[in-house]
Amino acid sequence: MIVALLVLGYLFLPIAVVAGLSLNRPSSRLSYDFNEFTLDNWRQPCATPEMCDAVVRSVQIGFLATVGSTVIGTLMAFALVRHRFRGRGGINLLIFLPMATPELVLGTSLLALFVSAGVPQGFWTVVIAHVMFCVSFVVVTVKARLAGMDRRLEEAAMDLYASEWQTFRRITLPLVLPGIVAAALLAFSLSFDDFIVTNFNAGTTVTFPMYVWGAAQRGIPPQVNVIGTAMFGIALLLVGLSTLRGRRARRAALPVADAPGRRATGPS
Repeated sequence: MIVALLVLGYLFLPIAVVAGLSLNRPSSRLSYDFNEFTLDNWRQPCATPEMCDAVVRSVQIGFLATVGSTVIGTLMAFALVRHRFRGRGGINLLIFLPMATPELVLGTSLLALFVSAGVPQGFWTVVIAHVMFCVSFVVVTVKARLAGMDRRLEEAAMDLYASEWQTFRRITLPLVLPGIVAAALLAFSLSFDDFIVTNFNAGTTVTFPMYVWGAAQRGIPPQVNVIGTAMFGIALLLVGLSTLRGRRARRAALPVADAPGRRATGPS
């Protein structure tokens, strides 16, 4: 437990520094020391309009990339787990290539593809690029959920005269939904903070990571730390709600005899 706490402390130390800097009034634009406590950064998160525009643009790209990659990746995961077809092993291998390929190679390859095809770089080329590398993570996450699912539950529903659509809607989808949601959250986080692939294919489009990179040369505004802390807080809240919901569902599924504080009763 002590080692685990030390490792977690090491991992969360940079996040704690960012949260602290969000409550700090620096002595100058190029200074990152703790100078004076203030809440002005939180009261005026859009004091720099260009930064808020970049955040909104990153959220839009992340949302579109998440929807596209989640739909495509979920369908691919179902096909790879539930069906046997020629080339299935090769497709499983190809899915891991975008995850293993360095982002520099991925970004330059996409740039060469768009240039050769005559596609102007901008908002939609970034969306296409993000969908492409997020699909692999969605497939792997949903596949892990499908592989651990008990097929006998679906077979029992079919034995009770449920149609294929009813079985999918009432049995399969609720069981796979946690994996799909986890894959969607992972895809959004990967899209939101991507810089290398975006930088090659963005053209004049400026996302939040690109704005931070450009602002570092003339002084990063403290509101950047506010956005980072808020994103971390939202992610932490979603994970906490998901964990709480899972615990309540498991408790509700326990038989009365196994519930805490209850004693099993039987024939004397």
